[in-house]
Amino acid sequence: MLKYTPFYAISLCLSALLATSSAQAQSETSRWDAIVEQAKGQTVYWSAWGGAENVNEYIQWIASRVDSQYDIELKHLKVVEIANTANRIMAEKQANNNAQGSVDLVWINGENFRFMKQNGLLYGPFAEQLPNYINHVNPSARQSLTQDFGTAVEGMEAPWGMAQLTFMYDSARLENPPKSAHDMLRYAKQHPGQITYPRPPHYLGTTFLKQALYELSEDRLALLNPVSEANFDQATKPLWALLDQLHPYAWRQGRVFPATAEEMMQLLADKQIDIALSFDISAASVQIERGNLPDTVRTYVFDAGTIGNTHFVAIPFNSGAKAGAQVVANYLLSPEAQIFKQDPMIWGDLSVLDYNKLSPQSQAELDNLPRGLATLSIEELGTTLPEPHSSWMTALEQAWQARYAR
Repeated sequence: MLKYTPFYAISLCLSALLATSSAQAQSETSRWDAIVEQAKGQTVYWSAWGGAENVNEYIQWIASRVDSQYDIELKHLKVVEIANTANRIMAEKQANNNAQGSVDLVWINGENFRFMKQNGLLYGPFAEQLPNYINHVNPSARQSLTQDFGTAVEGMEAPWGMAQLTFMYDSARLENPPKSAHDMLRYAKQHPGQITYPRPPHYLGTTFLKQALYELSEDRLALLNPVSEANFDQATKPLWALLDQLHPYAWRQGRVFPATAEEMMQLLADKQIDIALSFDISAASVQIERGNLPDTVRTYVFDAGTIGNTHFVAIPFNSGAKAGAQVVANYLLSPEAQIFKQDPMIWGDLSVLDYNKLSPQSQAELDNLPRGLATLSIEELGTTLPEPHSSWMTALEQAWQARYAR
């Protein structure tokens, strides 16, 4: 008869735990295999911003990969504003179209994610069950992986890239660019007509407002909470005071603003302005490589840091190809897709994968990526400031329009 001992009891417990863990792993594998099998032959309509040639080319590369590897046809629905997609899905819900929506995957974050989540327009949670999320993402590595502009992600969207606000200048014409909002105002007064920013509600123009507000605010923590909980007029008073002084010295006296980031870069290339903005850390390198910017253009960030965020893909509640959409979202998180995307000559978008969770081969591939002539290193990007709560975006845009729109 086997004598019962504490060690024997512990061994039994460990064996039971290992057996349970193994059974769970097998169950997850079987579940994912079933999703992959169901996805075969599906067409996935991906609503994604279509405003940059290199991004569109990357999405087409993704389409070719999921076609060859998973027999999924991925169609890029190019949009200017994802808000229009969110509104369309809302209209479909109101029309009781609950199973055959026009969109299967959405490139999303911020206020659009909050709107879709609050209105029950999303399928999920699904993201934390994706194999590549489990194997390669560390959700505690960055707040923006679990808090999307102040809205809890809770598995309702899958990360696939990170961005940070950067500034471009031509080093052949400018030696010491302004590195704060106040420095930018001083520079504008000394060099009239050489400073501008995209017109809100273009996301880059709104980001410039948030960047300046964050720098000027006396209570930065208040920006992380819903705008309804703050005294908006009091909080934004320093921002409007700065812009009131800046606009008379800005490009075209602040009566006209660039409509897009691409127009702003063209103004920089034409030497009409001295500073351009981007939320893509490799944008300058890509445009230099393509001959659209001189090779003396460089990028920098403000001394106190700049705003950064994570962008995601989500699945609408009424997608007719939920399996295919999950497979695409999972492939976007694969080391192959993430490393290819981070190549500055492809896109340069920062990977959301945890370097320490990658294989030695994938780590080496990341280490060997060309950085690009004007691309900052992770260390040079400095402090990443969190996005204000998404409700601040709409409030800032409306207030800006009321004060400055002509």
